Amino acid sequence: MIINLDEINTYIHDQMPITPHLGASISLYDGQKVVVSAPLAENLNHHHTAFGGSLSAFGILSGWALLFIKLKEIDINCSLVIQKSAFEFLAPVTSDFEAVCIAPPSEVWYRFIKTLRKHGRARISVTSTLQSPTGIGGTHEGVYVATLSDY
Repeated sequence: MIINLDEINTYIHDQMPITPHLGASISLYDGQKVVVSAPLAENLNHHHTAFGGSLSAFGILSGWALLFIKLKEIDINCSLVIQKSAFEFLAPVTSDFEAVCIAPPSEVWYRFIKTLRKHGRARISVTSTLQSPTGIGGTHEGVYVATLSDY
């Protein structure tokens, strides 16, 4: 299946109304990585750096988007939600930034899909990096749960 990022962005903005307010936009998907771009202006705190809640939200969104798109590619229709979220703040983010999530190793992905198909429900962990031209601002570790729509 060919992935149209405009359609994915429209879906995310329609289904998660906070995302257009944050300026969230999936700018890249290459089969193994998703990049969600974020403007600093919509995500400022009182120190004129990126708000921690925004960084965390983009970490969650990038993991969710990667899994959503990869499941869509193989025609699996399911509910996908975050179960557990942990964010480590490493440095202030002072410019536009990106949340980058790389797919888990193949064996982890295949085990997730096998479990999902067999039991109708599965969980998987992915890590995202929040980065800007000045470096890494933080990392997000998320556990996501997928439930087949038929269950």
